[in-house]
Amino acid sequence: MKDGKRGQAGQQGAGASIPNRILGTLRDALAAAGRDATGEVAAGERTELLPRDHPPQPPSASAAHNPKSPAAAPQTQTAAEALRDAKAPGHRHYETAEPTTRIVRGRSKEGAAPAADSAKTQLVRGKPRVAHSDFQQDPVVGWLVVIGGPGLGAFRPIYEGNNAIGRSPTQRVPIDFGDTSISAEEQAYIRYDSMDRSFLFVPNLAKTNVVAVNNKKPTGAIKLELMDMITMGRTQLAFVPFCGEDFDWSELAELKE
Repeated sequence: MKDGKRGQAGQQGAGASIPNRILGTLRDALAAAGRDATGEVAAGERTELLPRDHPPQPPSASAAHNPKSPAAAPQTQTAAEALRDAKAPGHRHYETAEPTTRIVRGRSKEGAAPAADSAKTQLVRGKPRVAHSDFQQDPVVGWLVVIGGPGLGAFRPIYEGNNAIGRSPTQRVPIDFGDTSISAEEQAYIRYDSMDRSFLFVPNLAKTNVVAVNNKKPTGAIKLELMDMITMGRTQLAFVPFCGEDFDWSELAELKE
């Protein structure tokens, strides 16, 4: 009998403890909710239950960098971890400095004369009027062109009047291309006469070096024609006239203003 009563009492005690535990849990939950509403924090650690399909969210970047945020938890790092974080590219901070290089544009000085090439091209309307004033230099009446020997391809101008030909640069027609077989001075002469508009070649018979015109050795003055070949030493020259029967500089005298 005593055992039966003891068993029944045990069953009643076990059954009465279940509602007490439920009520105790509710009271704890209400007390915790009240503390959260008033801003109080319990001394003990509180565990929050989350659904299984909802993974825990990491703290936001703003909360991690804000030490006053409740989501920021104190973290301790070793010296090696701190050094590794400092070397990481994502944790470096760069300060942008103001540029020190300036572009300075040149300024024209006040009162400076405009550049020569800044003049505008003028349009010529109607018949152009060309001025014929005094000659800037002795007018060219023809040329001697080197077609053989030193100075091949070069030329020398012939002027009106008497033209001395020689190796020296002081000659009126200098053939100074290195041919030492040509006399330094007055090896020969070329004369242009504007009266009859003709060219004459006059050799200097006082010189020992012999000259030739079209492979003939003249002993006196001979008339020159277009593309006559003059040989002096080891140099061969072609004669090219500019003035002659078709044109002479004297024709411009009537056109002078």
